[in-house]
Amino acid sequence: MSKAERLIEMMITINAKKDFTVGELANEFSVSKRTILRDLQELEQAGFPLYSEVGAAGGYHILKERILPPIAFSESEAKAIFFACQALQYYRDLPFEQETISVLKKFLNCLPLDVQNSITQIQNKVVFWTPDRHCDSPLLQSVFLAAVNCHAVTIRYSSTYSESTRTMIPVGLYAMNGLWYCPAYCTAANQIRVFRVDRIKEIIEEKPCPKGKYPIPALIQEYLEKTEVKNDCRVKIQLTDIGVKRCESECLLASGLKTFPTGGGIIDMEINRAALEWVADYILPFGKNAAVLEPVELIRMMQQKISELHQQYCGLKE
Repeated sequence: MSKAERLIEMMITINAKKDFTVGELANEFSVSKRTILRDLQELEQAGFPLYSEVGAAGGYHILKERILPPIAFSESEAKAIFFACQALQYYRDLPFEQETISVLKKFLNCLPLDVQNSITQIQNKVVFWTPDRHCDSPLLQSVFLAAVNCHAVTIRYSSTYSESTRTMIPVGLYAMNGLWYCPAYCTAANQIRVFRVDRIKEIIEEKPCPKGKYPIPALIQEYLEKTEVKNDCRVKIQLTDIGVKRCESECLLASGLKTFPTGGGIIDMEINRAALEWVADYILPFGKNAAVLEPVELIRMMQQKISELHQQYCGLKE
């Protein structure tokens, strides 16, 4: 085994062990302790995060921020990584934003010049656009880690109309239309609620949550595929061609959209009644390009909003 091969194998071994002695590595690689010490010194100089303890029970330990061993990528695999990262480009916040920037820079600088140019062309020609919501989510990484570690967090949450303190057990995170959402078991409501991460203003307390104490899905995919929120309200909205094009960009309403060969279309679907206010706000700017057929509750919401706008603008003196 060459020295370069031994260093790579040693990185893999150390990452698996985390704690080890020079003697253990010397036996495993069939070399002298002096050789192992020189190898460890080279790894440390290259940035491998090790620290040692002296004494009879001493040895080497690897720090939390481990450096992974080299991985070989084909040219197509390298392009696939950058292509996937394009999907995150327009999100204002990411759980590991600085790390994402750092890894892409390191990765790009290691590639041959022709591959770098090819990747640049991909970045210039493909965009996964998401709307800029002008909403910061400074606690995104903290909420993400709480979900990964199965911790309960007490938060200060600002909703549309009020601010409250809640204790929640996150199921996970998902991103949609430029915003991050956290389905979580709310101990006050005794059910799963969806929290917008940008509306979490403060994490007051975080502590481990006993496994199995609350009825939450183990996987975020499980929650998204089979949500516990019941769709108990039927919505029908007639649309013109322009209305159809607008609704195609909104994933919730697009799932219930049917188009007609002669033009236009209709939204015919069941949603959660709590979402009616959102539907009214979303449909209102459509004007004559959308006509709510049912339920009556949604029609009345539209009437109320139109009346408020009429009073706001038509009551003004010229």
